[in-house]
Amino acid sequence: MAVPPTYADLGKSARDVFTKGYGFGLIKLDLKTKSENGLEFTSSGSANTETTKVTGSLETKYRWTEYGLTFTEKWNTDNTLGTEITVEDQLARGLKLTFDSSFSPNTGKKNAKIKTGYKREHVNLGCDVDFDIAGPSIRGALVLGYEGWLAGYQMNFETAKSRVTQSNFAVGYKTDEFQLHTNVNDGTEFGGSIYQKVNKKLETAVNLAWTAGNSNTRFGIAAKYQIDPDACFSVSN
Repeated sequence: MAVPPTYADLGKSARDVFTKGYGFGLIKLDLKTKSENGLEFTSSGSANTETTKVTGSLETKYRWTEYGLTFTEKWNTDNTLGTEITVEDQLARGLKLTFDSSFSPNTGKKNAKIKTGYKREHVNLGCDVDFDIAGPSIRGALVLGYEGWLAGYQMNFETAKSRVTQSNFAVGYKTDEFQLHTNVNDGTEFGGSIYQKVNKKLETAVNLAWTAGNSNTRFGIAAKYQIDPDACFSVSN
């Protein structure tokens, strides 16, 4: 295994089988283009046929490859403006630094984040600082990988409360065709998933979850069949 996934991506293959491809009642359009000078434009829009709500977003991105810099500007129909500046593999190989800010003119709400990520063989480390009016919060995550085995830890520390408000742990095993993932969130929520790529066209997934003090176990099974490059059939229960 080269670089393990981020903590948020642990068990992602199984989640995708459950969540992607179910677009009933939703119309979505994405458009991406690139100018001659390297400026990328991405626009997306969606409409919910039941609520008649329409949302959209526009993103412009410019990469200064020579210096490992990426500049991104964002806007959405909630009238929220965002700016993101990223520098990667410059201070150290595998190190990524991001400054992310957003501003809503309608409400006056402002938000700023500093994100750091470091990934090398067998390790994926991340630390984000969220500057909020109530006080900064620090979110950290670490994933270690060796010969297909994965172990990860994620925490959130709120400086205003001077305490850890989230503590999650996960263990898993991953190959190209099979993935096993288990997790414990705050010592009270337990979950597990299994992903199996049966062949080039068929993917299956099983999901289990339960909460301490509650005897009910949530169970789900899903499958995705790729009919051709442009069409697929998905089912979940």
